[in-house]
Amino acid sequence: MATWDLSETKHHVLICNGSSCNQVGAEELTQAIRKEISHRELDDTIHTTRTRCNGRCHDKCVVIAYPTGIWYKDLKPEDSPLFVDSLITGEDCTGKVSHSFNGQGFERADGVVIGIPKDKEKVVKVSKIL
Repeated sequence: MATWDLSETKHHVLICNGSSCNQVGAEELTQAIRKEISHRELDDTIHTTRTRCNGRCHDKCVVIAYPTGIWYKDLKPEDSPLFVDSLITGEDCTGKVSHSFNGQGFERADGVVIGIPKDKEKVVKVSKIL
């Protein structure tokens, strides 16, 4: 098992590989992002982690970039160069941002599904209605 030296890391990218994302190509996306990072020789500054479900299945494939706290939706392998550009420039080059951190919480982009509340009592009530 590896222990990476993260002292030069400026970005941590979480790539959802939960079941919904995997059904639409999350593994291919993961490999494409990693290949783009390696191709640009940015392995020391951009660290990736494959995760399980991040709870935004409607937005599949989901990628989260820190420290900015930007959530991306509907990413495909061919979006990898633009995604890495977004990390480098700090500007959305993909047109696929779903949520941005504003210092207080997350702001949802226009047209992005709100989702169900995380409060378990509310979830039960919503489930019964649906």
